[in-house]
Amino acid sequence: MLAAKGLLTISDLLYYAPFRYEDRRNVKTIGMLAPGEKAAVIARVVSGKMSGFKRKALGLFEVIFRDESGKDLLARWFHGERYVDSLTPDTRVALFGKVELDRSSGNRMMIQPEIEVLSDGDDEGDSALHSGRVVAVYEAAGRITTRVFRSLLNRILDEVEMPDDPLPESVRKRVGLPELGAALLEVHHPAADAEVGLLNEFRHPAQVRLIFDEFFWLECGLALKKNKARAATGISFSVTASAREKIKAMLPFKPTAAQRRVVQEIADQMKRPHPMNRLLQGDVGSGKTIVAAQAAVIAIENGFQVAVLAPTEILAAQHFAYFRKLLEKLGYQVGLLTGSLAAREKTRVKKQLAAGEVQVAVGTHALIQEDVKFHNLGLAIVDEQHRFGVRQRLELMRKGEQPDVLVMTATPIPRTLALTIYGDLDVSTIDELPPGRKPIATKHVPDSRVEGVYSFLAQEVNAGRQAYVVYPIVEETETSADIKAAEQMYLHLQEKVFPKFKVGLLHGRMATEEKERSMREFQAGQTQILVATTVIEVGVDVPNASVMVIEHAERFGLAQIHQLRGRVGRGAHQSYCVLVTGKLSQIAAERIRTLVDSNDGFHIAEMDMKLRGPGEFFGTKQSGIPGLRLADLIRDSDVLEMARAEALALLEGRDAEEWKAVVRYIQEHWQRRYGLVQVG
Repeated sequence: MLAAKGLLTISDLLYYAPFRYEDRRNVKTIGMLAPGEKAAVIARVVSGKMSGFKRKALGLFEVIFRDESGKDLLARWFHGERYVDSLTPDTRVALFGKVELDRSSGNRMMIQPEIEVLSDGDDEGDSALHSGRVVAVYEAAGRITTRVFRSLLNRILDEVEMPDDPLPESVRKRVGLPELGAALLEVHHPAADAEVGLLNEFRHPAQVRLIFDEFFWLECGLALKKNKARAATGISFSVTASAREKIKAMLPFKPTAAQRRVVQEIADQMKRPHPMNRLLQGDVGSGKTIVAAQAAVIAIENGFQVAVLAPTEILAAQHFAYFRKLLEKLGYQVGLLTGSLAAREKTRVKKQLAAGEVQVAVGTHALIQEDVKFHNLGLAIVDEQHRFGVRQRLELMRKGEQPDVLVMTATPIPRTLALTIYGDLDVSTIDELPPGRKPIATKHVPDSRVEGVYSFLAQEVNAGRQAYVVYPIVEETETSADIKAAEQMYLHLQEKVFPKFKVGLLHGRMATEEKERSMREFQAGQTQILVATTVIEVGVDVPNASVMVIEHAERFGLAQIHQLRGRVGRGAHQSYCVLVTGKLSQIAAERIRTLVDSNDGFHIAEMDMKLRGPGEFFGTKQSGIPGLRLADLIRDSDVLEMARAEALALLEGRDAEEWKAVVRYIQEHWQRRYGLVQVG
């Protein structure tokens, strides 16, 4: 049970911090309790019974407790069946809760109190550990309860010598943090006068020390990893006059200042004799692909091939069409490799790649299959980085001899977080949209008024525009009977709502040829309204589309709706996104409000992280971010900034001896937990 939580050593247990604290300092006998106060009581069970409902699982469990004052306390738990076996007569229990008065019996009462069963073997000291003080509450591990953790940690703190403090003394003093031993003691065993509010907000100096430690060692480890990668021998590209001329001839529009800055950052790094590992982030429609195409020209002009990895076949097809339009006029050959291609076509493209006849290979996971060989891969471009794991990126890199890597994401995040999440990558940000882009007007409409949305959509189509209507599921099932589905709504919209317009359908379960035909017809303007699922979330580029209707918008994530919304607003016309919802939960209402109020991808990403939590937002298992024990990337972003600055200052030579000690500590202690760095 402990191993499943990664608790293998005493050190692991010391760092297993409580997730909240309870103020149980107000310990009283039952006879002293006053209605309205919060208090702790130690008493014995007199009797208990399930009542109120026939079904035990929905039952009200009522227990009468009595202590040495001779008075009774009634406790009630709804859905209290889990207490039936443990709260038997004469069991000794610590209760903590708000005191009320039961009008029927006149007894003092607690509703849903926190409880801990105490054994008769507990001495005064052990009872005092669980009540009469600020009490640490731990996440249980199977049958190992918070109370067992509290007792276990108390014994360790009493009997085990505290570990040496590995944090460099100069860093600790400069930041003003307590020593490690003192911090661990305070976190598990708060002082008598501890502020519970501060502890529960994770702002107590002892907690800040442990949070700082996590970020500091993570940042040091990432710096080591990045340094090791930078020390490797890679390709030193030349930005030749020929490459500059070809880029100038290729560009379909004048680049923005942000695009020019980012291209310069990429080109400067490509010139160095070490592999480039760079993240290119920018909001939807900021022009990341044209920047990647310029990097591709530099690689090709140096005699190397380029691979472009996309997460879906639709996006791969879009990139293939885009790169071919830009690059074939320069005399370069662009190939497409996806899983659904005919066997003969796959064989042909693979042969051309191995022979060096194709300069740019665009594809899905099919590109990283073992039988795909490149003649001379120099640049790997990975689009929608968060859709791939670290392993896939490495597999693509192995197709060449230390190729440069450019990964792109349209899920922008604050720079410090990006530098931590993608810690082995340098970060470039396009923070400016191309000129002439009008902000997309976003409206929220309840589903009872959807007919008005359809009227507005018809008005836009009659004016020569096109529209998307997005649904959360492909087809209706018994379990989703109350959710509109793409296939059924496609027929309804075509036959009943928009019989005068051509309505198309696009979803992930369609055959590849059907998907491509559907997209082709929409791009050519033959289809005026495209009914789709989130398969259009990335990559679909139709400048004439000006309306995005998202039905059941409450079922989509913030970043996902922002991505979908980015499919419109790509032309000169004013564009609209209409969010049609049913009943909204508090969090769903907050998501919808954020989207109506803002078009800023950075703000939306930050709100998404706050509402969903960073682990879910980043997909930590995919990205390879280590699990943090106490630190939180959003809540503790100020501590992260501080830890990062200290780690970089140490790395840059503030104290060579301290840095050596840091490297030793990471090698000896953090490899098992994080697998952060392999340093010889």
